[in-house]
Amino acid sequence: MLPLLLLLLPAAHGIVQLDYTPALTQEPVLGGQKTASTFVLDQPRCIFKDYGNADIWLVVALDEATSNFSNTARPGTLETAFQRFPDPVRAYMTLNATLANYPCPKPTGDITVLRVGSETSCAQDVTRPTCNGPLPGPGPYRVKFLALEGSVPKAETHWSMPITLREAKSPNTISTTGSGHSAGMIAITTILSILFAILLAGLVAMLIFWNSDSCSGSSTFSKPESVTVRRYNTHHVYDQPAARL
Repeated sequence: MLPLLLLLLPAAHGIVQLDYTPALTQEPVLGGQKTASTFVLDQPRCIFKDYGNADIWLVVALDEATSNFSNTARPGTLETAFQRFPDPVRAYMTLNATLANYPCPKPTGDITVLRVGSETSCAQDVTRPTCNGPLPGPGPYRVKFLALEGSVPKAETHWSMPITLREAKSPNTISTTGSGHSAGMIAITTILSILFAILLAGLVAMLIFWNSDSCSGSSTFSKPESVTVRRYNTHHVYDQPAARL
């Protein structure tokens, strides 16, 4: 009888509904706010300030499963394990934090976002049921934050609006309109590039030929050496007088 009363105690006291709705991060503008397997949320700063002893969990659920989620579900169990999401588990619990992780007010320079689906190493590791693994499809998904003291739910936020992830396009759905024009442009560009390369090679060859020809001509018709003509003085030669008879 006592265990049953303890189980019903949280329901008797109720859970506090906080006036906060999780939302995708809008500022600062981030690349990859939504990808094929992740999305980025604002951290719930100053939302759980009255619950210093609680663990704050993020609940990720399929859009149609939010109404069936039980706040008495415990994280780290088979019924909330990421590895069993989305079937048979329709909602899992991840990104365990405390109030210290969401200080209020926000210190200058703090990173105040949460990327849901960023852990790939534990996606298949059943020993880590609270893994923040990649989401298995486009969704849509909805999320909320839930504060637990032990196994007792104390406070929760509203569910977010539905979040639909990006989908990779199938090759069969990619339009090929205009692909012939693109192929023709590529062919023309390739031909022009080849012709330009040939012309450039010809110009280089001509420059090399002209340069070598100039060098050869300058060596053939080199400046002739100056000729020095020596003048000899014949002072030692005298006209001999006619022989005397």
